[in-house]
Amino acid sequence: MAAVVEVAAESGESGTYTAEVARTLTAVVGKVGARIAVEAETRGFRSGWGEAVALVAGGTEGGAQVLRMTNANVPEK
Repeated sequence: MAAVVEVAAESGESGTYTAEVARTLTAVVGKVGARIAVEAETRGFRSGWGEAVALVAGGTEGGAQVLRMTNANVPEK
């Protein structure tokens, strides 16, 4: 992202900042943002999954306590 800002600043200073440069830099920012979002989602899922598995296996994850909910609102078959 810093490189995008640097390219934009240098283009602006040299007078070569055009609509095409703006579109290209916008595409770069979009792709980087998408990768960051996917990576964050994947890491969040992995850590959440690991925590759930540890709790179900009887271990504790940071002192968390598992509370089972009853099925009070589920109709009987």
